[in-house]
Amino acid sequence: MEMALSSNANPLLPILSRTSIPSNYANRNLKSFPDFHNPNFIPKFSAKKPLFICNSRQPFSLRIRAQASSDSNVNVNEDQFSDFIIEDVPHLTNFLPDLPSYPNPLKKSQAYAIVKKTFVSPEDMVAQKIVVQKESHRGVHFRRAGPREKVYFTSEEVRACIVTCGGLCPGINTVLREIVCGLNYMYGVDDILGIQGGYRGFYSKNTIKLTPKVVNDIHKRGGTFLQTSRGGHDTNKIVDNIQDRGINQVYIIGGDGTQKGAAAIYKEVEKRGLRVAVAGIPKTIDNDIAVIDKSFGFDTAVEEAQRAINAAHVEVESVENGVGIVKLMGRYSGFIAMHATLASRDVDCCLIPEAPFYLEGQGGLFEFIEQRLKENGHIVIVLAEGAGQDYVAQSMHAVDEKDASGNRLLLDSGLWLTQKIKDHFTNVQKMAINMKYIDPTYMIRAIPSNASDNIYCTLLAQSAVHGAMAGYTGFTVGPVNSRHAYIPISCVTETQNTVKLTDRMWARLLASTNQPSFVQKCELVQERVNKQTIDQINNMRITSI
Repeated sequence: MEMALSSNANPLLPILSRTSIPSNYANRNLKSFPDFHNPNFIPKFSAKKPLFICNSRQPFSLRIRAQASSDSNVNVNEDQFSDFIIEDVPHLTNFLPDLPSYPNPLKKSQAYAIVKKTFVSPEDMVAQKIVVQKESHRGVHFRRAGPREKVYFTSEEVRACIVTCGGLCPGINTVLREIVCGLNYMYGVDDILGIQGGYRGFYSKNTIKLTPKVVNDIHKRGGTFLQTSRGGHDTNKIVDNIQDRGINQVYIIGGDGTQKGAAAIYKEVEKRGLRVAVAGIPKTIDNDIAVIDKSFGFDTAVEEAQRAINAAHVEVESVENGVGIVKLMGRYSGFIAMHATLASRDVDCCLIPEAPFYLEGQGGLFEFIEQRLKENGHIVIVLAEGAGQDYVAQSMHAVDEKDASGNRLLLDSGLWLTQKIKDHFTNVQKMAINMKYIDPTYMIRAIPSNASDNIYCTLLAQSAVHGAMAGYTGFTVGPVNSRHAYIPISCVTETQNTVKLTDRMWARLLASTNQPSFVQKCELVQERVNKQTIDQINNMRITSI
């Protein structure tokens, strides 16, 4: 029989005492599992199929086998919890077991008075996978985000801080504004600090006091009100500063590297036994954060990219043999380029980092450009900044360098491709072409978020506030299958979200542009993609839409 550890008050304790439980788990308070904190709750477990609790606080999934005796009073249900995995987030009571709780002030909120169910049940989970077959495992689940009935901070004792790190992205100011307003309007928190200049601002710059009045209209501006920087993460210095200032809630807005820094801060806070909740809000314009449906600012970026694509299309349509190249963001993931291409319908070819291409020979890019020029008199190419980096590096004999955040410095593939096309058609094909190159990347990053992203940023910010007030820590927030959830930071930093060439979305793009897949004869792909994958891509071009 598979079962989770209960609290000392739970009647399952006599049964648990007969199990072989490792000593380091014997006293763990698993409030993190639905209703284990309720002494009147007796869960129904599967006697044949396993129940898993994956806890980010431990380096491995916690699986404890217990053989229930024949006289056990545990009510067993065969299928209720079969193969049910919970990727849970840490809670302050894990290392501060005597921490008092308080009624949530939202009980008295006029805004929430009409809500049928004000508080999220501790049993509510969000499934990572919702498309399943009859015999599928139930799979991984995350704790649903939202207000809890009990909180672990009073309004008067909260001293919160907010920091923004990494590159710019539409929506940062909206998230910042809504964290401040959420803390103040929903929980009555007045003491909120803004850390200026990224992580290094904790120990090298002054803070700014944030109030709803101060942040009232910052969502109408691009960039970040608090300024940002890359790098500068010194865990000990940061936690020293948090401790010295009496901060007990830390909200960190940033991408992959920033969230790794947030995880390090949480671990140091736990090591020191500090009553500090650490909440991450994932930020990346490239949409390459794993697990969550999408990152904030992505919809705005795709929408703004349309302007550049439309401009390129107008330019090349107005001249003979016009070739337009639009370079968009996408260091390792081509989501912006792919979605902008699908939305535009004026794009003839989309090149992304996940799909290597080649220039010369049969089926190559040069041949496709020549074909489109003969058919239509013009062509528009959308290029993600990370596409073709291997080609560019070989051509320019570049040295692998990294920025302050540890990201590889990319070479300008747009200028490189523009020159290659010019040289080929001028020197080889002896054909006059009109090149138009547009790079709107910094323009897109700097604009304020659109209506859709503003709503999304509000939900992210409020979810983070609810989680921190409820005592959760070391977590990040985001929508999983359209339901907002609390996710262990490690889940969003272990891997990157990339375009899957075998998914239908890429097939839809190929069907829309009718561009070559560049797979069959690309030597680079032969090293990375097996024959089965190549066949799937080619089949999808024909059968999927």
